[in-house]
Amino acid sequence: MQIKFPILLVVTLIFFGCGYQPKHSNVVTIATLKGPSAMGMIKFIDSLSTANDSQIKVEILNEPIQVRKMVIDGSADFAILPTTMASILYNKGIDYRLLAIPVWGTLYLFGNDTTITKWEHLRGKRVHAMAKGMTPDVLFRYLLIQHGLNPDKDVTLDYSFPTHIDLANAVAAEQANLGVISEPLVSLVMQRNARVKSIFDLNAEWNKVLDVPIAQTAFIVKGELAKNNQELVEKIVRSYQYSTQWVNQYPDSAANLIVKYNILPNAQVAANAIPRSNLHFVRANTISTQINAYLNIFYQMSPDIIGGKLPDENFYQ
Repeated sequence: MQIKFPILLVVTLIFFGCGYQPKHSNVVTIATLKGPSAMGMIKFIDSLSTANDSQIKVEILNEPIQVRKMVIDGSADFAILPTTMASILYNKGIDYRLLAIPVWGTLYLFGNDTTITKWEHLRGKRVHAMAKGMTPDVLFRYLLIQHGLNPDKDVTLDYSFPTHIDLANAVAAEQANLGVISEPLVSLVMQRNARVKSIFDLNAEWNKVLDVPIAQTAFIVKGELAKNNQELVEKIVRSYQYSTQWVNQYPDSAANLIVKYNILPNAQVAANAIPRSNLHFVRANTISTQINAYLNIFYQMSPDIIGGKLPDENFYQ
């Protein structure tokens, strides 16, 4: 069953001063993910609730495939989803453009196996990952290879837990001794079970090997909107960018808002998750070379994960 947390919010008339008419009932919809994506924009979400006049709707969804569905059917004017997924959609001719990278790597290898202090110690171990062929799986496989391990022979990769939440619950319950999981689920797991520890920060490990940051999450906009109402797009971009800066500067206040909007269950978990979520809003057109380098690594590993080719320059708004 799809779980949504719709927040129908009001924005000032400035968002609609240039005449763009959204597809549904004069509402501009932003589809985001329940996690770092929504955490970074939480100040923006909260400020909308006290504005007046025209409307914006933020839908906070549990899984990227739910956001993908809204992009495919055009019901999202803006969307936040994995950068690899954004590349696939663009390469399939679905007209959304990349505005920014708001989240730069949230993946960790966590578990209760304290014998592991270096990559070689993973030899012969069972590691649980979510969704074979998706970003966390391919990224972890790449790091295994870079450390001299064959992911198909030297390590047993187990995909028996189908979602991020299922896998996090299994790690917390010690049904999975090792799991590749992301924030904020990492902080939730640590609160539930003090025996579960961070084994590798996969974001730091990626940077050590490649010196290329993990441009993990994409903020995209419908091409028609980007073309016809640049002022609206710019105002929303600036609002999201400011919100991310505010969250990093005032994590305790941000944590309270994250709880208020049901992103996380308590402020302590939220405050712990913020610094590990790598929230930095960077406009895509200023770092297209870095984003291409990131996507190219996935292309070399598995071309299908980015849609069979690198996106062209028109991908960047």
